[in-house]
Amino acid sequence: MKSSKQLVLSALFLALGLLLPFLTGQIPSLGNKLLPMHIPILLCGFICGKRYGLIVGFITPLLRSFLLTTPPPFIAVTMAFELATYGFVAGLIYNLLPKNKIYIYVSLIISMLVGRIVWGIASAIVFGSIGMEFNWELFVAGGFINAIPGIIIQIILIPILVMAINRERMVKNA
Repeated sequence: MKSSKQLVLSALFLALGLLLPFLTGQIPSLGNKLLPMHIPILLCGFICGKRYGLIVGFITPLLRSFLLTTPPPFIAVTMAFELATYGFVAGLIYNLLPKNKIYIYVSLIISMLVGRIVWGIASAIVFGSIGMEFNWELFVAGGFINAIPGIIIQIILIPILVMAINRERMVKNA
């Protein structure tokens, strides 16, 4: 029963990952700052676990690129590795640590940092393979400076949602 519930929730997070970028779709630079696709992937890792977070994180940007032509394929590939890392690491660390508020933040921040490092490595490989430059300045700008609004939203929103879902689970199980 648990795996079927995780599968359904994962499908919901996949759908949200495909749909949320429409909120910023008219202004691509806004989407690059708010990172709407990242939120459902992080939630999937926390709620469904590392395996589902990894799979949904990898599939979402590739599927969105294939179906909607955005992000462009070479960006979708780098995002697939980044988001798969977010989902996997969030689920892994959250599962290993005690279930209290501070550790939600610890899990989230670690997954965001590791995901950005993986994005940087994937970007260097993908961009290099198509003859485009990807250097330290582009990594810092794309992974951190330009993403500050999205990072802030994630740090505020994800723990609130995870705590609310955990509270609901406790009420249901009582």
